[in-house]
Amino acid sequence: MQQLQSFIAGRWLGHTPAQTLASAINGRGVALTHAEAIDFAEATYHARSVGVPALLALDFQARAARLKKLAAYLVEHKEELYALSAHTGATRADSWVDIEGGTGTLFAYASAGANELPSGNVLHEGPALQLGKTGRFAGTHILVPRGGLVVHINAFNFPVWGLLEKFAPSFLAGLPCIAKPATATSYLTEALVRLMDASGLLPAGSLQLVIGSTGDLLDRLDGQDMVTFTGSADTAAKLKSHGNIIRNGIPFNAEADSLNCAILAPDVGPDDAEFDLYVKELVREMTVKAGQKCTAIRRAIVPRQHLGALAEKLQARLATLKVGDPSVEGVRMGALASRDQLVDVSERVAQLSVGNEVVFGAGNGFAPIGDGVGDGAFHAPTLLLCRDPLNSSTVHDLEAFGPVSTLMPYDDLDEALALAARGKGSLVGTLVTKSPSIAAKAIPVAARHHGRLHILDAESAPESTGHGSPLPQLKHGGPGRAGGGEELGGIRAVHHMLQRCAVQGSPTMLAAVTGEYVRGAKVNEGEVHPFRKYFEDLQVGDSLLTHRRTVGEADIVAFGGISGDYFYMHFDEIAAKDSPFGKRIAHGYFVLSAAAGLFVSPAPGPVLANYGLETLRFIKPVGIGDTIQARLTCKRKIDKPTKAGVAPQGVVGWDVQVTNQLGELVASYEILTLVAKKG
Repeated sequence: MQQLQSFIAGRWLGHTPAQTLASAINGRGVALTHAEAIDFAEATYHARSVGVPALLALDFQARAARLKKLAAYLVEHKEELYALSAHTGATRADSWVDIEGGTGTLFAYASAGANELPSGNVLHEGPALQLGKTGRFAGTHILVPRGGLVVHINAFNFPVWGLLEKFAPSFLAGLPCIAKPATATSYLTEALVRLMDASGLLPAGSLQLVIGSTGDLLDRLDGQDMVTFTGSADTAAKLKSHGNIIRNGIPFNAEADSLNCAILAPDVGPDDAEFDLYVKELVREMTVKAGQKCTAIRRAIVPRQHLGALAEKLQARLATLKVGDPSVEGVRMGALASRDQLVDVSERVAQLSVGNEVVFGAGNGFAPIGDGVGDGAFHAPTLLLCRDPLNSSTVHDLEAFGPVSTLMPYDDLDEALALAARGKGSLVGTLVTKSPSIAAKAIPVAARHHGRLHILDAESAPESTGHGSPLPQLKHGGPGRAGGGEELGGIRAVHHMLQRCAVQGSPTMLAAVTGEYVRGAKVNEGEVHPFRKYFEDLQVGDSLLTHRRTVGEADIVAFGGISGDYFYMHFDEIAAKDSPFGKRIAHGYFVLSAAAGLFVSPAPGPVLANYGLETLRFIKPVGIGDTIQARLTCKRKIDKPTKAGVAPQGVVGWDVQVTNQLGELVASYEILTLVAKKG
């Protein structure tokens, strides 16, 4: 058996065997925890004194590039993780969700970081706001690395994804992590961390691993630190109320198990494709990871008139399911993670069965297949029926964290939504319907009680990722019982890990702090056109005030002919006089084109391409005879890592202000260009 070790202060700790961790398939020993106590004073000191400086020696862009390389490295070595994952009771498909779902999350955050975060370690959360009458005093918000550490406490069900989905935004935010996986499956997390360490991509101190107890770790945190937790609602409440966490105002993000639901809408009948989709989704959520998902469907809320037909289809589908050793061909559901988990789920099923009916369960010929499975942690897929869910509390309060779900009939949509709310807060709910009007009525009501809502119909089904699959681009978390926290959600998760601060001062000072040009700040006007400067030479604030151009009727006629835009405001003198503007005006897109003609430097040079335009606003109309002028200013620079086969370059955002002869702003926007480096 493998001797597990903690990774603390840059070294692997633990040589004395302690607890034996058994295979969920056959009960044989897989690994041993270690008996050595961890010095959490050393661990926290290492994170702060080594991890923080090492991470902040990189900027957002560099950390995003490291994440991408790390994801690729883990994909290359994924089979090492798959081999161990089988001992957790997972099938190959279950392990795919955990392992490649984890690396996919790293790739997603690497991409989001590269596309949405700046160079440097200050994220400007603009726009800047004018606070004084003359524009000399302004305010804005910045997001900066906290300068502390984050403790990630994870559940047993996703030993790989559980760590990586928390690690990715933490790493981007410059926060060193101390990860504490659930002991039962910690051998898989330890293997993951060994790979991450061996990759050589992690700065020193950026990741530590705790096998076993957290001891006095939470007592050693301060207000610059954070804690995230995934697990039971009871444990989340206990940790959140820890004295030191409360005293120091330490941010605590909980993602707790919840009694998620799936509603079959009243417009769906047994002959509809959506009816079969509901059956398929419910069975999948009962059996993937043997139902050990915080997002699994625990309450199946269905029209009373279709209860019999639905139960019959579910029974038929569950009866064909092969349960046993995942290495046996045809097995589609494995074991629970441990014998302790088996005892817990069995006890809870017994409690849920009181006063309710067992539609399908161990009595339906349950016999796991494979050698030695009698000593494994297998539990029969179990479907219960609560005929009077409005007057039952147990089915809305008690969760069996395994392949268990309860059917609950309703009489109308309002009753279905009331039953969904009885879960007191859920991570996710599904609505299966054919009707947009039902979705429009139900979703805003259900959204009060759920962190994510999944609408399933025949149109979305071919591409749907399903009820129980959190995606890195969307928020994961929920209100009430679900913990009240938020994870994932793309760059939102990185924002959660940073410290937000309001900053006030002159525009020039704000520009210096944010690393971005703020309107009203001093600009640099030189003899060299900004478009003639290479990326390295270009400075934020470099600016060009163009010559002027008077707009004539011929411009409007020509632009209308080229674009095909003959809107009356541009061509009908009589109708235009009755408009709010009282006269014919130039096309807004002509103003943009004319402004580009004013500030573009046409000869070949460092500016390679214009690939975007953001925050466009037409402020005032431009009429015939008006004279426009543009100011082009380098607003921000994002230094992109060099890619093989691609000329070195960076991204530059340019602030553009177009004014008229009265100095009034008529158009405002930002353009994005690729600018070559000298190399």
